[in-house]
Amino acid sequence: MAVPGFQKTRFMIISDTHTRDPIRQDDANSGRYGFVEPLPETDVLLHCGDLTMVGLLSEFEDVISMLSQIKAELKLVIAGNHDCSLDEEYYRRAGMYQHGPDHHPDVPKRAMDMWKGEMAKQAGITYLEEGNYEFTLKSGARFTIYASPYQPEFCDWAFPYEKDEDRFNPTAFSLADARNIAQNPIEGHPDIVMTHGPAFGCLDRQYEGLNVGCPHLTRALMRTRPLLHCCGHIHEAHGARKILWTPDAHDLTTKQMVTEDFKHTRLVNDDNVKVETGFSDDRKARKPIFIDYSSSGTPLKRSEETLMINSAIVDLRYRPTHAPYVVDLDLLKCS
Repeated sequence: MAVPGFQKTRFMIISDTHTRDPIRQDDANSGRYGFVEPLPETDVLLHCGDLTMVGLLSEFEDVISMLSQIKAELKLVIAGNHDCSLDEEYYRRAGMYQHGPDHHPDVPKRAMDMWKGEMAKQAGITYLEEGNYEFTLKSGARFTIYASPYQPEFCDWAFPYEKDEDRFNPTAFSLADARNIAQNPIEGHPDIVMTHGPAFGCLDRQYEGLNVGCPHLTRALMRTRPLLHCCGHIHEAHGARKILWTPDAHDLTTKQMVTEDFKHTRLVNDDNVKVETGFSDDRKARKPIFIDYSSSGTPLKRSEETLMINSAIVDLRYRPTHAPYVVDLDLLKCS
């Protein structure tokens, strides 16, 4: 039973599908994959970027077709570093290298028109550029969300920023040695933060054991403490964790320190808490991974806890091995 004033709402979270469709159930190899049709019906679909391999227009058409098959009232999509033509500045510099004979200077405009035009609308898709948004569902559930396709510079792909640059915080909250470049910082206390790249120390460990997430994003999450942060980018870091912020989390976001000191500061009450999903390793799940943090389960404590999800669907070999996350949350309901 929902708490008065709140509406239980279901989110399905995917990322890094790289133009892969869900595997057909009658495929002889379907038991090896987690991204298998049919996908469950949901209130809101969140796709955290890397829709394609290199952002070709034909790839975008395939992805929109795939997303059109998913049953959801609202489908929110951001780009990722592989969606090259959606980053016009990057495409001007590297589009010829990425697209070869398919390169054309008009491709970024055509790509954006595709994601904001009739084809996407018919599929129920809302494409989000970096910024803060608010949506209200038919149920009356209302939520705020911050979206950003950017991540620290990564092998000269799209939507990059330098590792010492902070694009998520107002200047007053930046680390002492950071260069603040924020044009659209995370504002207020959004219910959801959706980024392509992970935050430092939060589902960001790559195959060599290095944490490659963004510490400036971690600081922003600590400052705003959303109910949910979802991302992708680091395929092998697929998983879910619940963060219990320390009582002095807000004070730490105003404390002047350099980045390396911040990385070694204890940011949470306990180590990241493994979310009980019924799987010993979520990366081996062969069906959607359900998490109930609504009033019918164990509700998240607002401003104290954040559910972190890296929902990269493909593995390091670009096989759709990992299953989507399906999360129930209580959202404020319009009166």
